[in-house]
Amino acid sequence: MCGLAGWIAAADTAPDEKVLHDMLDSIEHRGPDGQGSSFKPSANAGHQVALGHRRLAIIDPHGAPQPMHDDAVGLTLVFNGEIYNFRELRRKLTEFGYRFERDSDTEVLLRAYRHWGPAVVDHLRGMFAFAIWDARFDRLLLARDRFGEKPLFLHQHKGDLYFASEIKALLQHPRIRADVDKSAVWDYLAYRYVPAPATLFRGIRKLMPGTTLLWERGEISERRYWSSADRLPVPHGHRGGSAVTRFLEHLDESVQLQMVSDVPYGAFRSGGLDSSTIVALMRRHSDEVRTFSVGFGDSNYSELPYANEVASALGTRHHEIVVSEQHLMDSLPSLVRFRDAPVSEPSDIPIHLLACEAAKSVKMVLTGEGSDELLGGYPKHLAENMVGGWQRIPGVLREQVFAPLVDALPYRYRRAKTALTNLNIADNRERYVRWFGALSVAERKALTRLSLGEDHFAGEQFATDPTISPLRRILHFDQSSWLPDNLLERTDRMTMAASIEARVPFLDYRLAEFVASLPDRYRVRGRTSKWILRKAAEQLIPRSILQRPKVGFRVPVNDWFRGPMRDYLLDHLQSPQSLTRDYFDS
Repeated sequence: MCGLAGWIAAADTAPDEKVLHDMLDSIEHRGPDGQGSSFKPSANAGHQVALGHRRLAIIDPHGAPQPMHDDAVGLTLVFNGEIYNFRELRRKLTEFGYRFERDSDTEVLLRAYRHWGPAVVDHLRGMFAFAIWDARFDRLLLARDRFGEKPLFLHQHKGDLYFASEIKALLQHPRIRADVDKSAVWDYLAYRYVPAPATLFRGIRKLMPGTTLLWERGEISERRYWSSADRLPVPHGHRGGSAVTRFLEHLDESVQLQMVSDVPYGAFRSGGLDSSTIVALMRRHSDEVRTFSVGFGDSNYSELPYANEVASALGTRHHEIVVSEQHLMDSLPSLVRFRDAPVSEPSDIPIHLLACEAAKSVKMVLTGEGSDELLGGYPKHLAENMVGGWQRIPGVLREQVFAPLVDALPYRYRRAKTALTNLNIADNRERYVRWFGALSVAERKALTRLSLGEDHFAGEQFATDPTISPLRRILHFDQSSWLPDNLLERTDRMTMAASIEARVPFLDYRLAEFVASLPDRYRVRGRTSKWILRKAAEQLIPRSILQRPKVGFRVPVNDWFRGPMRDYLLDHLQSPQSLTRDYFDS
């Protein structure tokens, strides 16, 4: 896990070396273990190539400095992430005649590119963002992993291209301005994040997950090499053994691959099914696993008792912290800086504090992130199975009879109110956004000083075959937008801010493709979510955890905003110094 930055720009307008060093300094937290840079001319196109790297050493910590070169053929690589199947690839490449000097996934990636060229991404299992300069063809290749676990941001100016792991690095360039894109603010209020490829900054965009970008002699092209298998109808004729057994074999293989590390590692633990299963599988392959949990003073929100129960059952070395509203107030400004965006997920704060605690004893953790989006773990996934039946009820009954009854329900039934309200929304694009408490078009108009975007759906690129099931449609949206642009971005920023690496075994693409090959009932069955995971975990974790309702990293911000944080909140929204006055009706 590292950070990278660089550019390919016309030689007469390219920045000086200090700009690259400023870019790297701004993301030092991503790689405190080392720094390197490389400047090369583009022989035929009259451009300068700059590649910079900050290193967090996980594999081969005393070797494999970056940028890494293969001078025999004119290759230079900077790489952020981990290639989990690098030893398998090294064996294959050795058979092809390549020689290796290190036990390093970076060197394997460099040789693999030499062999397969831009198609190298099709052979990789891992999380990654990388840049390779190929002097033979005056070619720069940028690539991002399939689910978008690792970030890569871009700025284009005419034929010049700048890139970095975080937006703050791009803003070190004197010509790249921190101008807010107001249409992105409008989208942010709908999604609680900015859907790719946009960002909140005008002129800065994300490279899409599962995508490569090729700069070749001044021309830029992009290729989507992978996208969620849930975008297609489920294949017919799935056969061969128990699906539950095969699912557990895939997940166990992913956990074992992602435990490869030359430094101490552990796992983030809630008291829930996802992380408990990951830890149980880790214990199959290690005599000692450190686990880390976070809780709150309010027992209604704290999962620490359940986390302790699992830690005791599985025999882990357990660490825990308790978070208060003071932590939120103290941490929020720095976390906004690390996020390069407003923090819309309250769980950013406990995750970052948990990462800081873990960093005292480990440099890498495994997490249960991605399980819900892969396996159908949210209440909305249960509700989406009812969309067709509900919308066949005559509209007059839904709007004049059921709607008033739902509106009259007290606050404690808010989940049911949200579900029934959203089931009335016929447009999938709008409904998917509203499941997470987004503001409607009317609410955005009333709240903001903005007047744009009302007919715009930033997630239209995630549309699917209309013949596939409602469950697969919403899972494809979750895996293509909600997950990379919000949850994985959160995981990356909050852990890298503490200089530790987070790995996500549920998002191994082979596991995802296997799950997508199964009928819907293996994920959602009646009122049971993540059915196949629950069946697989019966032999791994205590029954009390299997039967618990989903909680996640719930933070009691409602209580805090009404109580000890009320003045803090109102000061940010309504004081004369408030920076939100340009956007909102205070």
